[in-house]
Formats: sequence, C-alpha cells, structure tokens
Amino acid sequence: MDTVESIRMAVKTLTANKLRSSLTMLGMIIGNASVIAVIGIGQGAQRLAAEQFEALGPNVLFVVPGTRQARNRTFEIPKTLVLADAEAIAAQVPSVKGVAPQLQSQLTITYRGRNITNLVVGTTPQFLPVRSFDVARGRFITNLDIERNNQVVILGPDLATSLFRGANPIGQTIRIKNVAFNVIGVMRPKGAFLGSNQDDVAYVPISTMANRVVGRTSPYGLELTFISVSAQNPESIGAAVFQISNLLRQRHKITNEDDFAVDTQKDILSIVGTITGALTLMLAAIAGISLLVGGIGIMNIMLVSVTERTQEIGLRKAIGASQQDILVQFMIEAVILSAAGGLIGTLIGSGGVLLVAAITPLKATIAPVAVALAVGVSGGIGLFFGVVPARQAAQLDPIVALRSN
Repeated sequence: MDTVESIRMAVKTLTANKLRSSLTMLGMIIGNASVIAVIGIGQGAQRLAAEQFEALGPNVLFVVPGTRQARNRTFEIPKTLVLADAEAIAAQVPSVKGVAPQLQSQLTITYRGRNITNLVVGTTPQFLPVRSFDVARGRFITNLDIERNNQVVILGPDLATSLFRGANPIGQTIRIKNVAFNVIGVMRPKGAFLGSNQDDVAYVPISTMANRVVGRTSPYGLELTFISVSAQNPESIGAAVFQISNLLRQRHKITNEDDFAVDTQKDILSIVGTITGALTLMLAAIAGISLLVGGIGIMNIMLVSVTERTQEIGLRKAIGASQQDILVQFMIEAVILSAAGGLIGTLIGSGGVLLVAAITPLKATIAPVAVALAVGVSGGIGLFFGVVPARQAAQLDPIVALRSN
C-alpha cells in the first residue's frame, strides 16, 4: 500500500471519530499554544526592558551604596554614599559629563483632604540632563532652591492628575509629610521603568528633602539613595566606571570590600535579561509538560483504537496487507493527530502573542524558533508515542484478529 493511500485511510478513520480525535489533540493544542505564547511574551518583556533602559539616556551609570551582595542580605539601603561623594565625582572625574545625586523615600502627599503615598525624590538641577527628563509646565529645581532649602516641588504628570483632578497645579500648595510645598512645575510624561511609574513622582530640592522632610541620618554628611552619572560618550563609560571606583575607594579609605557599586545600563540589563530569560525558560518547560501529556493521550487513544479495530486489522492482513502497511497506517494516524494539534495550538498561541502586544506595553512578537520547536516537538512526540500502539497493531495474528468479537 502506498503512502498516499495510508494517509487517506488515516484521515478517514480519524474524521469518523471527530470528538475523540479533538479531545486527543487537546493536549498538543494547549502545549503548543502555551510554549509559543510564553516565549513570545518573555522576549517582549526583554525588549521592553531594553527600550526603557535606552530611554534613561545612552551613557547613564548608577552609583549605589553597598555591594550587590550586601543589598541582598538586608532590606535597608546602606548609608555609604553622601552628597560630598557626588560633588567629588562631578569635580574630579574627567570622563563624567553630569552628576545627579538622589535622596528618595515613599511619603504621604496631601492636598485638600486627598492623601496619596508616593515616591518623593530629592535631587539637583542636573537631574534633567543626566536622566533625560523634561519639564512640561513651570520650572525645575535651581541651585538657589537648594542653597535656601526652598520648599518647592515639581510633580510628575500622573501625580498632578491624581491630586488636582485636571486643575492647574502651578502655584498651589501641597503637604509632604506635613511640610508645606509650593508646586512650581509639572514634568513631561516619561513612562514606566521596570514596573515603576516615573510619572507618579514628586521632585524637591535635595537639601530640603534632607533637612525638612526625612532628616539626616548619616554622620558623614547628607546621605544619598544613589547617584546618577552620565558619561561623556559611550566610549568613556568604562573609563568612568574605573575612575569613579578609584575615587570613592580613596574617599572611603577602602582596603578590602567596596561599600558601593557602579552599575552600567549594560550590567543592569544583563541582570534583567538573565531573570526574564530564566523565568521564560521555566514557564516554557512547564508548558512543555502538556506536550508530554498530550503524547501520552495519543498513545492511550491509539491503543484503544487498536483494540476496537482488531477485526479490521485481521481482515486487512488476510487480504494481503503486510505488517509494514499496518505499522505505517497507525503511525500516520498518530502523527496527524499531533501535527494537527500542533498547528491549531500554534495559531492560538500566535493569536495570544499578538493580542498581548496590542493591549499591553510588552513588545511581544511571534518567535519563529518557538513555532518551529513547538510544531517539531509535537510531531516528534506523536511519532514517538505512536510507535507502541502501531507495533501492537502490526503484530496481531490475522486469524486470532478475525476470530475476536
């Protein structure tokens, strides 16, 4: 019997039991759809993270207090960076273009009975060029505001909307931790960064933040949450990391372990990529289990089919069909079930990826490798699990098969 005839008979047999065939394919459909969707969404998350880092500015570095290991051991931010460190970096590191120290905390902001707990950032005028932010209305912090400890605040656009409900916030007075602040500006929308809404933030002079809001807790000066630094150009990032590290080691009199870390965008993006890649791989592996379950389902149904079609197999052998013919037919049926399930699952998974890309910020895309892998694996699983029932059918004795009821 030729292959075309075997395929025709296999399709006819499967379509005669539509419900059973559909339920058998269900495991393959779910498995393929899950694998394609998980990989597509995972890659979209990595692309979104990369775009958000690029939006920070092309040459931004972050000097953070404590080593990464120390920060992992405690929930408290180490107080090892002070404002004098930021001033020294700006004055003594030639590969640095701008320095923006930041002291930030989650605080209660009040306006006419509306209480909102939001991130409040104490910073300097250099924040705008270093972090690539812009003011939409009003003005930003000036050096005079810092010298005089002025109680002025600039609001992110989302925070301004939450507090003022569409009214003009410029010139209004709000309270931050029961300290009155005059609103002098509203920032231009910036978007989210690694799940944090940068448009829902209040900015105040760093001196006012330290002296009148959160207080000074470091004996070495005005402590900082971290320091944002912009290098002169992409080629000078490595030199900036080296020079900043050497300067801070000298200032902090470090002889053993650093009490700070200098992270580049590439470093942070690598960490984020590792985390999202690991999660994507884990979820894809979990989704792949359903492919295995689907293969077992195919084997079970094919074994039942062999039992039900014993007389048919015996009759075909009696009129000249060889073991090879019977083996090929049942193998083809198993492959058709798994391949059809894989195709339907691919369409559903691809549709899910496109839907996620359309309604969320994730740049999810259909990964050709994931599609090829899912369809190939599903076909291979169908072939693998179809061997046992196909061999059982091929080895039936025709006389015994014809006598069975």
